Amino acid sequence: MLNRYDRSSPVNGEAEIKYLDGDFRVVRPGAFVRCAVTGVPIPLEELKYWNVELQEPYATPEAVLQRQQERRAK
Repeated sequence: MLNRYDRSSPVNGEAEIKYLDGDFRVVRPGAFVRCAVTGVPIPLEELKYWNVELQEPYATPEAVLQRQQERRAK
């Protein structure tokens, strides 16, 4: 498994990630993941927001807030 600091050769396409507390592990190499709320591609080097419980990445703090509001409404 790779973690965010491994610098192997660049890989195109969508990565598969295991989100951990304060870190993540790359399960399948790729250049980006998609925001679970907006669908916007997030380059791995810019990935800052995710939910460990839901195993979802988010592009912005606003996307995090939107997901929290959606979950509360259910």
